[in-house]
Amino acid sequence: MRRPTIKDVAELAQVSLKTVSRVINDESGVRARTRARVHEAIAELDYRPDPSARSLRSAQPYALGVVYDNPNPYYIISVQNGVLAACRETGYGLQIHPCDSSSPLLAADLIDLVQGARLAGLVLAPPMSERMELVSELVAHGIKLVRIVSAAEDPKDGSPCVWVDDRDAAYDITEHLIQLGHQRIGFLWGGKSHRSSWERYKGYAQALADYGIGEDENLVLPGDYSFDDGFRGARRLFALPDRPTAIFGSNDEIAAGVLAAAKSSGMHVPYDLSIAGFEDSPFSKQSWPTLTTARQATEEIARHAAYRLIAELRRETDQPVEAPANEGFSPILVVRGSTAPPRPAGGPGGA
Repeated sequence: MRRPTIKDVAELAQVSLKTVSRVINDESGVRARTRARVHEAIAELDYRPDPSARSLRSAQPYALGVVYDNPNPYYIISVQNGVLAACRETGYGLQIHPCDSSSPLLAADLIDLVQGARLAGLVLAPPMSERMELVSELVAHGIKLVRIVSAAEDPKDGSPCVWVDDRDAAYDITEHLIQLGHQRIGFLWGGKSHRSSWERYKGYAQALADYGIGEDENLVLPGDYSFDDGFRGARRLFALPDRPTAIFGSNDEIAAGVLAAAKSSGMHVPYDLSIAGFEDSPFSKQSWPTLTTARQATEEIARHAAYRLIAELRRETDQPVEAPANEGFSPILVVRGSTAPPRPAGGPGGA
């Protein structure tokens, strides 16, 4: 069967094409009874506007772009799903755009993307969202955007955003390990181009300091948000003369890599080694034992970022909307089977 068109809706509701268009775009000046009749026709026909065709007919673009550079597929899928949910609920289309955040031509590429694809605006994921020189250049070219950023509080830097308090959640994870009795806690970084890595490290370091535990630089290793870097980093930590009894990976992929390294070395998790991750991705639930982590509502965060952008866009049309405030999210500690008190020295399998 062919897909219903706006003409079909107009005929069923017995109104003009212009009236249907005004109802779909939530414009004023349509009587409540007529508006209800159009909505009934839309529901009966299961009509869904085509955002690309809608943009061509209108001076107002009706598609958003999501820009990302992240090796973690679960994070990206969650971001895409969150933005897509908001787009479907508001009649916008969506274009996904992976890119190289380190490219010196990134700003020009994104400007070309917005203009060539007639995008209404961009949702910027980390780390592009945290490069203020990039943000400033895009804004200078009239591009509407909303950023997803890692911050302990609202950055209040004049650019709309949704912020995630990674630092506080990382503190909670490290404190949990300390309260179990761990003193030597390894930390594996994600990519240092991501502010989330720095914020998670700051939370880790602050918890150690608050509990009077000196930070050992040998226990803190660089890497990226990947399984392989978790595996390699763990093997390096295992080779230390005084190895850690717990390792905090900056995300669940890293933590899963640590778990694989521990099992390949004959360690019993959590009694020989406690492991914690971050984000509560499928890795954390599918591993065995399941991973202690911080539950980050990535899909909901992305959905709110898209709504924040759409609100900004509508403020410039004949649909006045009050400027929303930046929103903050705090990941929540989830304790699972990968963490436990350290095995007493001299006990079974102990030193």
